[in-house]
Amino acid sequence: MANDKPHILVLPFPAQGHINPALEFSKCLASHGLKVTIILTSRVSKSAQVPLNSSINIETISDGSEEEKEPESIEGFFKRFNAAVSQNLAKFIQERRETCPAKVLVYDSVIPWALDVAHQEGLLGASFFTQCLGVCAVYYHIHQGLIKYPYEDSDLLLPSMTPLEVNDLPYFSFIPDPNNTVVRLLADQFSNLDEADWIFINTFDKLENEVLNWMASQWPFRTVGPTFSLMYPGKKLTNERNHKINLFELNHEASMKWLASREIGSVVYVSFGSVASLNEEQTDELAQGLIMSNCYFLWVVRASEEHKLPPNFTSMTSEKGLVVNWCPQTEVLAHHAVACFMTHCGWNSTLEALSSGVPLIAMPQFVDQMTNSKLIEDVFEVGLRVKADENGLVRREEIEMCIKQVIQGEKGKKLKESAGKWKELAKEAADKGGSSATNVEDFVSKLLNL
Repeated sequence: MANDKPHILVLPFPAQGHINPALEFSKCLASHGLKVTIILTSRVSKSAQVPLNSSINIETISDGSEEEKEPESIEGFFKRFNAAVSQNLAKFIQERRETCPAKVLVYDSVIPWALDVAHQEGLLGASFFTQCLGVCAVYYHIHQGLIKYPYEDSDLLLPSMTPLEVNDLPYFSFIPDPNNTVVRLLADQFSNLDEADWIFINTFDKLENEVLNWMASQWPFRTVGPTFSLMYPGKKLTNERNHKINLFELNHEASMKWLASREIGSVVYVSFGSVASLNEEQTDELAQGLIMSNCYFLWVVRASEEHKLPPNFTSMTSEKGLVVNWCPQTEVLAHHAVACFMTHCGWNSTLEALSSGVPLIAMPQFVDQMTNSKLIEDVFEVGLRVKADENGLVRREEIEMCIKQVIQGEKGKKLKESAGKWKELAKEAADKGGSSATNVEDFVSKLLNL
């Protein structure tokens, strides 16, 4: 009977880059015979396109946004969000105690107070990290006071990590936040981690082996990534709409049909994710750099960003490029026409590229993306990081040069070879008997025996 299965609640932070790894992990747990309910908060639930025929339940609780009358500060948002969601999460658990009691709450690591709610309501708690281990190590050192923010202008040598310069550290200066709320939020992931019953992270052991060994000496981190590959190790996804929660309308058919008419390894895929926003000058430099490269390109420009494109850009470049508002990224990256991925270096995008064996052009924008880009170039050795000028602008000549180096140059061959290696190791981790798959099975086994 369904009610005899252990019931797991999953609470992601309400941003697309946090929701989808949690969804993928949830589906993996459900495939092992657990009953799983993913909890979305009200604001994100309104715009979310929920996959059909999902093996999990999706429920909504209020985040207090319905009562919001005026624009909030960053600090005001988190104060309201934390108060409303903690209260409504407890209520949600209590209301289902008789009919469908839960045993475990898997919660996003950036909302550590969820562990307190779980324990107060008699549930076990599992922290779920959606950043890479290298970035987590930086946040841990900020939490411990060993790295001061604002940063001091000196290089850092953290245990088991490549040396980091200041521009390799998470970047927060773009946020109008005098109290450094986001910095504190990310550092506070470690505030009660000692009390978590499990700690999972969306990476795989061989990708970050040294820093994993060091972090695991502090806490029992368990790798479960790439979470997407847990359900489909080494397989192509036929329709992303049925597998992900998207906050934007997918332009599925246009993207895939256009790619199908392109030669193998001829297309630059460009996307800066669901949040990053280039200014008009940078958008123009990127547009001109794509034109100058003379390569085919598929560029994701969200509807809210389209006005920044140069006049008549889409019609002027229609023979070489396609601009879409959103697209099925995992399918695009798996397509034989894609030669490289120009990316903001969000961790999900990075993992998806590695899992597809696609080299990267790293153009980080903020927060963890700076550290990810350092790892992409110097540790994983799968990409080039663009160089900005003294005004922080990445010029068209730099963009053209990086594209040509990755697609046509000797450097590109080495990056492709390295990317192919990570593709195989990612598949190995997610396949039965691999490190990530085994960590999931161990978790499920413990739950079935509770």
